[in-house]
Amino acid sequence: MRIPAAIFLVLLITCPCPAENYLLNGGQESTIHYTMTQEVQPSPNTRKLILNYVVPKSFDSYTYKQNIQKFNLDFFPPPDDRTQIVDQRGNEVIEAVWKSPQTPVSSTISLIASNSVLLKPIKTDAPFPLSGIPDNIKDYLQSTPQVDFSNPKIPTKARELTRSAKTQFDAVQMILTWVVDHMHFVVNPDQYDAVYAYETGRGNCQNYSHLSAALMRAVGIPVRIVNGITLKQPYDIQTGDAILTMKMAQSRHSWIEVYFPDLSWVPFDPQGSELFVSNRFIRVEIGIDNHETEKDGLMRWTRLQGTPGRPSLLERIDSDFQSDHVRIDAVKTTYGPRELLLCPRVEAAFARVETKPLPPPPPKIQEKELRKLVYAEPFLFGNLDFPENIDFLNVRGPAVESPDGVMTVRKNFIVETAEYVTTKGQQYAQTFILEKPVKLEKIGLALHTFSDEGELWVELYQDQNGMPDQLIATSDFISPGGIKYAPGYQWIDFYFPGKEIKLSPGRYWIALGFSGSPIINWFYTYGKPVGPQDGTRYKTIFDRTWSRSLSFEFNYRVAGLSAIYR
Repeated sequence: MRIPAAIFLVLLITCPCPAENYLLNGGQESTIHYTMTQEVQPSPNTRKLILNYVVPKSFDSYTYKQNIQKFNLDFFPPPDDRTQIVDQRGNEVIEAVWKSPQTPVSSTISLIASNSVLLKPIKTDAPFPLSGIPDNIKDYLQSTPQVDFSNPKIPTKARELTRSAKTQFDAVQMILTWVVDHMHFVVNPDQYDAVYAYETGRGNCQNYSHLSAALMRAVGIPVRIVNGITLKQPYDIQTGDAILTMKMAQSRHSWIEVYFPDLSWVPFDPQGSELFVSNRFIRVEIGIDNHETEKDGLMRWTRLQGTPGRPSLLERIDSDFQSDHVRIDAVKTTYGPRELLLCPRVEAAFARVETKPLPPPPPKIQEKELRKLVYAEPFLFGNLDFPENIDFLNVRGPAVESPDGVMTVRKNFIVETAEYVTTKGQQYAQTFILEKPVKLEKIGLALHTFSDEGELWVELYQDQNGMPDQLIATSDFISPGGIKYAPGYQWIDFYFPGKEIKLSPGRYWIALGFSGSPIINWFYTYGKPVGPQDGTRYKTIFDRTWSRSLSFEFNYRVAGLSAIYR
């Protein structure tokens, strides 16, 4: 694939709005050796074990192409029965059955994916509302329990968002802009349907997909749900003199494809991209919602009546990028959502969704005045919501028993979003903004340790032009060997003994320091649930400044006492 020369959309508009909409040009081209290994340990009373897999297919859209070669699925021991069907959505499903298995059952999927993304200008003349939708597309206009727009809240909001839309792209952009700003990512929500996502503003990739699909279907735009895999290989987007690094967890994922009469199906990820997905996505299965796209990774079994126990399942995903060519540039617009949204240039009539300016930062208080204040109110602030102490290798969804006694566990989308932050030559920093004066006691990071080597500490910095600047204080040192073991991530608190740190309202930075060779992961949340878009940064030994930013936000907490004004 030849990546084209830069093409930008010039906007003759000025606005102090804090929009985070970026127009992209360029592309990606990669050859990926992908494997997924599953190991099932049957319980002693298992009478029949049934595993399902969907064969990933080649796919060609306007922005994203996937070419699958050398697909292979091996089992050990061999199943007693193996069948292969094509379901009503065109998914090729393999079902394997073991009768009274007594030993562990392993399966290995391997394939070569040649994936490419071409972010050339998109021209679409599809009007809004749509008309003349082909009969074979109309299934993707349905309301379902997960994509529910029979609830009047959803169509009311959809009509409100699209009332000025003249083209389909206009309507899609308006809906997605609202979803991106309305939703806050959580790893394990209570429900996965569109109404829950609308009412709570919380959810994982399933909620993002279901809510986007419900809003679009409610105004006559066909949308289908896609299930697949995201790979952890990061990639960089050049934004002027800075670099924005994009990264997903290596895990199962749900996104959507939107039908345009003049473009056919176009993919995008409601968690942050529009009209494309990166080539770090492996597309596997499609359907009207995630209840229907359940076949890949489905595990069922029967057991002696009235006996407890369930098989255990471990799943490991590996990817080897045998070649990887990326060149993507971005231009920031003055319109769009406050949360990150990436889109190729689109040649279509559309209305710009202007965002309101952020309120001015609180005024700084001089050090002499800070000392006079009384600090007595307990204070806790940060990106606090993460799945503490969850073992991501073993977590599975609940088992459901059908009337005929078959137990079912579906795949889940609980993801381990974490960055290896003690790699040599790089340092990571997370910003936080105080609205009132605080006497600092400790700073906590959501970490998981894999080794006992070295030492860890936290550095607290002043902010200068959106980057760490002058060092304020350094915490005490912690040995990873002294951290109590937990199966997942936990709060590790860093204290500042002997230091009286009183902070004025304003912006500050937390940077993790280390010595030796510790192996530490720092958990993060997709998007920026608490801080600004440029609030997560890293630098290499070759960087003079912290000019490299990350698309996510680390989980952190700042604790102490806030001032009481009298």
